[in-house]
Amino acid sequence: MTANRRAALAGGRAGRRSYGMALGELLAGIGTRNVAALARAITLVENGREGYEALLSAIHADLGRAHRIGVTGPPGGGKSTLAERLIQAYRRRGFTVAVVAVDPTSPFSGGALLGDRIRMESASLDPNVFIRSMATRGATGGLATTTREVCDVLDAYGFQRIIIETVGVGQSELAIAASADSAALVLVPESGDGVQALKAGIMEIADLFIVNKADRPGADRLKQEVEIMLGIRRGNAFRHVAPHHGRSKVTAGTRPERPTASPAPPLRPLPPEGEGAVGTWEPPVFLTVASKGEGVEEVVDAVERHAAFLAASGELARRRRVRLERLTREVVDRTLRQLVWDGGRADATLAAGLEDVVRGDISPYELAQEIVAGVAKGTNHGG
Repeated sequence: MTANRRAALAGGRAGRRSYGMALGELLAGIGTRNVAALARAITLVENGREGYEALLSAIHADLGRAHRIGVTGPPGGGKSTLAERLIQAYRRRGFTVAVVAVDPTSPFSGGALLGDRIRMESASLDPNVFIRSMATRGATGGLATTTREVCDVLDAYGFQRIIIETVGVGQSELAIAASADSAALVLVPESGDGVQALKAGIMEIADLFIVNKADRPGADRLKQEVEIMLGIRRGNAFRHVAPHHGRSKVTAGTRPERPTASPAPPLRPLPPEGEGAVGTWEPPVFLTVASKGEGVEEVVDAVERHAAFLAASGELARRRRVRLERLTREVVDRTLRQLVWDGGRADATLAAGLEDVVRGDISPYELAQEIVAGVAKGTNHGG
């Protein structure tokens, strides 16, 4: 972002303090990679403090350089350990890495144990790594309400890879698909009935699958079930399964050596420009033991191949366009809610008509229509 653009967007706000710093100072700090400014900017956005939308508007032109990697799956799958290993692998390759780790908020106390940073302590000491824990604050889908916006701040700051670790709520954890460029689903052998894990929903959003803790019994079976499920979706369900007559003989009482990762299926060759669409991505399945670092490099290789595929096929641009459209709609919805309930007389209209609803004289839908009609005419809007 140019200095003129920053100044224009921050104009008129130079004296406004935003969580201890003026907006212009925050933008300048992000531009010069000042960690203190980054932390304050994230807090500003996460808490929805005054000026956060101006900050996000100012950095919008700088977005799109980072590749966002979602790590999702059921609780206990070792997502935090895997994320730490991914950080280490990317740092060995020279990438700067940011992590947004989401933890559940207690419905009783409203607090959250933000333990992911503790689990990633060794990685957090690296000056080219930034780890931020967030509480869901009641949001569903595995992410906090402002996770995507926090990732925007990290993107504008200049991090090349952003890892988003979700809460781990199961099959409904689909919000990651709207926030990440590449989504990795982490499963474990003892997570329950393998077939149950293969249901529609979360299994359909993953770009790669990871069977973690693969040194435990049942890992090979779960990997095979995932591959069969993927094959069913493609119409070649058993291409990963070795035929009985092709198996090598094994001496009784011994166990054949198991590879730590299945080789990723090769991408179809990209056609010359103008000769049709790029081939489809076939999600690979990996066996990893994140606690020992086994299979992690293969996962990173697959993520990088997927990033290249997205860029070459145009899918990355499409996904980001959809993400921006969804975000715009959400901002409109949020603004309209504020217009109705925060700045107007809608509460008074609700209170006045609620007794009629309780008596059954009118329905909640009729009262809602009256409130909306008042907003449209301006009678429910203060000022």
